Amino acid sequence: ISYYDYYQPEAYIPSSDTFIAKDSMINDDIDKMRHAATQTLFERKDVIIVASVSCIYGLGSPKSYANLVVDVAIGEEIERNKFLRSLIDIQYSRNDTALQRGTFRVRGDVVDILPSHQKDQGIRIEFFGDEVESISIFDVLTGKKLKSHESISIYPNSHYVTERGDMKAIVREILHDLGIRLRELQAEGKLVEYQRLEQRTMHDVELLEEIGFCPGIENYSRYLTGAAPGQPPPCLLDYFPERFLTIIDESHLTVPQIGAMYRGDRARKETLVNYGFRLPAALDNRPLKFDEFLERTNIILHVSATPGKYEVEQAGGRYAEQVIRPTGLIDPQIEIKPTTHQVDDLLGEIRKAVTGNYRVLITTLTKRMAEDLSAYYKDLGIKVRYLHSDIESIERSEILRDLRKGVIDVLIGINLLREGLDLPEVALVAIMDADKEGFLRSRSSLIQTVGRAARNVNGRVIFYADNITDSMKACIDETDRRRAIQMAYNTENGITPQTIDKKMQPGLREIYGLSAEDGQKPNAALGDLLS
Repeated sequence: ISYYDYYQPEAYIPSSDTFIAKDSMINDDIDKMRHAATQTLFERKDVIIVASVSCIYGLGSPKSYANLVVDVAIGEEIERNKFLRSLIDIQYSRNDTALQRGTFRVRGDVVDILPSHQKDQGIRIEFFGDEVESISIFDVLTGKKLKSHESISIYPNSHYVTERGDMKAIVREILHDLGIRLRELQAEGKLVEYQRLEQRTMHDVELLEEIGFCPGIENYSRYLTGAAPGQPPPCLLDYFPERFLTIIDESHLTVPQIGAMYRGDRARKETLVNYGFRLPAALDNRPLKFDEFLERTNIILHVSATPGKYEVEQAGGRYAEQVIRPTGLIDPQIEIKPTTHQVDDLLGEIRKAVTGNYRVLITTLTKRMAEDLSAYYKDLGIKVRYLHSDIESIERSEILRDLRKGVIDVLIGINLLREGLDLPEVALVAIMDADKEGFLRSRSSLIQTVGRAARNVNGRVIFYADNITDSMKACIDETDRRRAIQMAYNTENGITPQTIDKKMQPGLREIYGLSAEDGQKPNAALGDLLS
């Protein structure tokens, strides 16, 4: 997924002559997990990577990433300083005071490294002269030795690394294209753009020659990877072997997202190129086009309760429909109530649900309404939170766990309380203003939201609406069709519906040993896998 807590892309607004510099804040925890994922792809065959649409964006060359891995073995002869230089070449920095992820420290003949995919377990390499004497894993906090290794691989601290021998050729190619572009700008009489592009590019070139890296290095990805003009940069999909299975979950949403990413990115970067902020090569630092995505994913399984036209066409009429659930659960009944006094009516429904030790999901049309409704119910003593896109990914998962644990009883959202949420404790789903036809109240959106109440045997859904829209009718008809099939099957086979039994899984922070208030240690088994 995207590893940014905050991301403002580089942009230029010609109408007001406003340049917006790239500004971002990388989430260190997610960056660590991204490195763990790509490293595992190189080392194992039994790998499952769960990704968002971010997987179609540039990630750096897998070839360079693999070629720059530093392999060390006991008994190997290597000068200590040469070894330290190899760490610097793969974007590690020396820090003898505080060992942090992506740094190393040197104490005599001992070199400690905290690799890119770890925060708690470091690598200790001890030299005897120019010979590697021992390799071990140690606890960064206590210094305790955890295990010994005969050999170990140290992966780069950045996916955007380049083999130093290629850098001179890369710089020559950048300067060649810079000369061509400057002549074009001069011929067009764009002297401001000429000066701007020359100054910015030469500054980047100096950094590339000196340290092999520069801010915004992704805009030179075409040169770094040796790709031809027009070709996309390598992405996560290029790290996989030749044949692999791609499962597109909630494909009715994901497929359109994949198709739309390229166009939005292109429009912004064309402006930067036209006004001399970037070389034309920056246009090739882009997400994949849809056909390029298909070229890299030869085996695809689309999964959706509400498939779109594309998926239906691709299936050619052959698809598997899972209407019958193993637990015998049937789709929930849908009740329609007027919008008059809907907030107070829902309050009574919440209190009844909470009395039965159940949880409640509420969907609204706007962030403001979600926040105001949350504040209103909180003042009335309801344990409630809201959930929307402004909340970070890891915090979202923690809020959902709090709902399951009973820390909160009611969760209010907009567009995030739909696909993929399995919350067996939820027995009531309320959809506010269900008759406001649009994206958030379309047939597929309503069906997906109704499905959140289908994990509990007592699941109910309330549509607050004054009219029955076409989308509402389609949703109710489809739900009734499924209910009829499910009830007939249960009767025929003597099945009594049961609420799904889903264990409370540890959160991402607990699994990966991320920063958390409870200070829990990382899962030992997973730590072994990722070390």
